[in-house]
Amino acid sequence: MNVIKTAIEGVVIIVPRVFKDGRGYFFESFSQREFDEKVRKVSFVQDNESMSVYGVMRGLHFQRPPFTQSKLVRCVKGAVLDVALDIRKGSSTYGEHVAVELTEDNHRQFFVPRGFAHGFAVLSQTAVFQYKCDNFYVPEADGGVSIVDSSLSIDWKIDADKALLSEKDAKHALLKDFHSPFSIDMDLYPEFK
Repeated sequence: MNVIKTAIEGVVIIVPRVFKDGRGYFFESFSQREFDEKVRKVSFVQDNESMSVYGVMRGLHFQRPPFTQSKLVRCVKGAVLDVALDIRKGSSTYGEHVAVELTEDNHRQFFVPRGFAHGFAVLSQTAVFQYKCDNFYVPEADGGVSIVDSSLSIDWKIDADKALLSEKDAKHALLKDFHSPFSIDMDLYPEFK
């Protein structure tokens, strides 16, 4: 796998080695050993999948401490614009984001570390989205930042009038009104010391 660093430390794009021939293709979608060596030590404990239609926007989600989550995300059918937003108080990149298009054709994956909010917008007719989490989901620890906050300057590549949000996601705070439970000096991965 090839790891592409982004403008925000720790947020990376993973490009697998894809082997194609007349029968189709094959690639290794995850190797714990290679991930630990090239990205960081993380033990994933839960896999999730969602299917969404064009215009669906999910996010920007995170889990409050001590239930914080890293995510390794990919789109196995269709296309999405995927975003990681830095919500670590004191970070030089607080409020900044990285966006990457994940598609069934490019096979790219996106690693979203703890201390970031995550969301995506569906760009194709339908999209099947899969992600690994390194901590179990805890409903009471659920948090979010408004995915339609214009101050974030995220080009979601869909018309605002075609965006489909859940009732919960439509109620998340704007970044200016948001009180982050994360700070840059927090040890977000104590289990790997």
